[in-house]
Amino acid sequence: RGVIFDRNGNELALSVPSTTVYADPRDVIDPVGTARALAPVLGLSVETEAELAADLAKPGSKFRYLSRELSKPQADAIMGLGLAGIYSYIEPSRQVEGGVAQAIIGKTDPDGIGVAGLEKQFNDVLAGKDGKSVREVDKRGRSIPGAEDTTDAPIPGDDIVLTVDKSIQYNTDAALLDRVGQLNAKGGTAIVMNSKTGEIYAMSNVRRGANGETILATGNFAAVEAYEPGSVAKVFSIGAALNEGAVTPETVLRVPGIITIDNFPIRDAWPHGLIDMDVKTIMTESSNIGTLMTAQKIEPHTLRNYLAAFGFGQTSGLNFPGESKGILRDAAKWRGTEKVTVSYGYGLSATALQLVAGVNTVANGGTYVAPRLINATIDKNGKQRPVEPSITRPVLKPETAAQMTDMLRGVICTGTGSLAKVKGMEVAGKTGTGYKVQANGTYQTDGGGRKYFASFVGFFPARNPQVTVLVSIDEPDSSSRDRFGGTAAAPVFARLVPNVMQELGIE
Repeated sequence: RGVIFDRNGNELALSVPSTTVYADPRDVIDPVGTARALAPVLGLSVETEAELAADLAKPGSKFRYLSRELSKPQADAIMGLGLAGIYSYIEPSRQVEGGVAQAIIGKTDPDGIGVAGLEKQFNDVLAGKDGKSVREVDKRGRSIPGAEDTTDAPIPGDDIVLTVDKSIQYNTDAALLDRVGQLNAKGGTAIVMNSKTGEIYAMSNVRRGANGETILATGNFAAVEAYEPGSVAKVFSIGAALNEGAVTPETVLRVPGIITIDNFPIRDAWPHGLIDMDVKTIMTESSNIGTLMTAQKIEPHTLRNYLAAFGFGQTSGLNFPGESKGILRDAAKWRGTEKVTVSYGYGLSATALQLVAGVNTVANGGTYVAPRLINATIDKNGKQRPVEPSITRPVLKPETAAQMTDMLRGVICTGTGSLAKVKGMEVAGKTGTGYKVQANGTYQTDGGGRKYFASFVGFFPARNPQVTVLVSIDEPDSSSRDRFGGTAAAPVFARLVPNVMQELGIE
């Protein structure tokens, strides 16, 4: 099976020798005693030990796996027992170096077939073809002297070169693990992406285990789990209104502190009376009401078309196994408050992958570029074949993207994203704090509390963006001030940027 490399040629996943231990019941002298001797080293329960003893005593049985993908010390512990009828052989086992990018790479089954992640998506590319040997034998399986043997050599699978940078991935994992642990959160996701090409440098997924320990997840939740994004979505609705010429950053609106739609009160995050706010302030202060008033300057179907152009309601083009397209209904199906809440991140759902690619459209001068994880393949002769560039499409005019970038710089300098500041680097970005829908169908827990999804998406350098970064924290401590996008997620961005700058040589 081919090797999976990072963008710099570092091995991420490769096949290494492992040992399979098996039994030939025909040669087992004492099935019960053999099962009893194996139980401690194999970690068998009393029930499983009894099943093994029965299998070893079964008439006509010739083969029974005991354990596969064992290390040499593990195999030696079993074979050192010297039990009759117990044998071993060597076969390849897949290993992810240091667990880096495990959720992206996925895994293979014991037979070497990809069953998750890139191992599954590119199984036909990575999988080699077995060789074959044919020989004449006598009744006891011994080769007949002088008989003709024929052999077909095995063909190795192709190697794959990812866009992932092993060092950036490692540091992203470390920063996210620390933050999820500090906030006692359920989990978190972070993505680091090239703003121009869509190449993903890192995609990290963290979850809190059943024992309370914060660990790297084996599932790529960034691509397969969708949620209501909250205020990050204001980038798309305000961007659409600007692009349609319905408003400018200087357009002033009379914004109340609370409005009621279909008997449902909608509030800004801070209490205020009727005040004048220009569109730039609406963005930097993340006003829900100001945003929905801005979005009402264009037709609902127009807003919906822009949201689709930004990448929502469809998969990203990454084609990752199990990738979600999220939820984006037709505008004609928006009901009640959905007609306005979709403008500030409710009534639609998106994956972290969709969200980072959507905001990256602004960073990339108004052109959407699909994210990608593969740079090239390498065949058995060492010939490298680059993959096709990512699909792109225009969404915003360059001048609109420039206006949006200026407003998103304001979010960092004077608005809700101040904790994303990086010394010596101009950055732009948007915070988002979304309520999570509960099992009871509301945004409140049975105890009357709330659970949050706190996000930050930013890019740098603001004047000529090179890298776009998303950080999402799933269910930070709801009683803490660090439950918001600007307090939970933005500090991770600020920690990552200097490292990414160093690794990529950005000054």
